[in-house]
Amino acid sequence: MYAIVEIAGHQFKVEKDQKVFVNRLASEEGKTMSFDNVLLIADGDNVTLGAPAIDGAQVSVKILKHLQGDKVIVFKKKRRKGYRVKNGHRQALTEIVIESIVASGAKKAAPKKETKKAEPKVKAKPVAKVAEETQDLSKMTVAQLKEMAKAKGVKGISSMKKADLIAALS
Repeated sequence: MYAIVEIAGHQFKVEKDQKVFVNRLASEEGKTMSFDNVLLIADGDNVTLGAPAIDGAQVSVKILKHLQGDKVIVFKKKRRKGYRVKNGHRQALTEIVIESIVASGAKKAAPKKETKKAEPKVKAKPVAKVAEETQDLSKMTVAQLKEMAKAKGVKGISSMKKADLIAALS
């Protein structure tokens, strides 16, 4: 059984008990993490493909250690100009081991937060309509005036100019 999972911005093909080097993760050594952005799970002949991710799928990993990759030398030169720059780079990596791949049963906590955020927005809309009715129409944009005219049922608003819209709404 293997899975393709997105970890730290990169996609990896992982199997159980496999060691993988990924970009540095913001967690301590020895901790367990789970990634729910699983793009594909294959178990023998059964292949489950997500669109873009599989709902309920999860990959659990254990962080073994944080380390740096091999040094890469970056050398720049422009011939006959006396320009030479030598830099080195070592990528910050995390070594992880795949503990388990779960095809279903994992729950996401993110949708609960989204529903709580949506409720205050609904309450704010009726207050905005009252404010629009009391505003001076000449200070509003053409798009706002067209929206008000559409709500009141005025026909032919697509070809009207701002002065025509104000006259129709008054």
